Amino acid sequence: MSQALPSMPQPPTIATSMRDLLLVYPGARRTLFQRYHLGGCSSCSFDLEETLEELCQRLPDVDPHDLLKELAEAHLDDEKLLITPEELYIQLHDTTKEHLRLLDIRTREEFEAVHIPTSEFLTEELMKETMERWPKETPLILIDHRGERSLDAAAYFAGHGFTSARALQGGIDAYAAERDPSLPRYDIEETSA
Repeated sequence: MSQALPSMPQPPTIATSMRDLLLVYPGARRTLFQRYHLGGCSSCSFDLEETLEELCQRLPDVDPHDLLKELAEAHLDDEKLLITPEELYIQLHDTTKEHLRLLDIRTREEFEAVHIPTSEFLTEELMKETMERWPKETPLILIDHRGERSLDAAAYFAGHGFTSARALQGGIDAYAAERDPSLPRYDIEETSA
């Protein structure tokens, strides 16, 4: 039985929780860490229920409205790294296109349970091989569960010179919902520390 994708929240405001903001701007955590050293490690983390306005209370001289605009602009750059499920489906079935390399960054258990045909589970060995031996123009598609981590992975590969690194928007969950209903969908139980 198919389940609906989580609904996307309204455009973020300074009163938006970080959880909802990250749904709209998946690369916001990376942007906040790079520019303000927030959200990248345990000493600078933020609570997902915290609002953007509350987060700005830790940033002297940063207006929450300006930060929201900055995150929106960074997201426009991030969108260049995204590929929609529809675009991926078309490219996978276009025999005139160069072979795509689909790198799945989920856990081994998730990958073994369900994966897009031709995708490869990204192990340390495959990562090393990719970095050392693959041509930098190799079309790479990074896949996770719901598109929350794959954007950072695509940015990492792009930062290492891969000119065609992209992240699957919405992850394998969106691909299954929008393009391949034969792929089972699942939820991951969150555990509290």
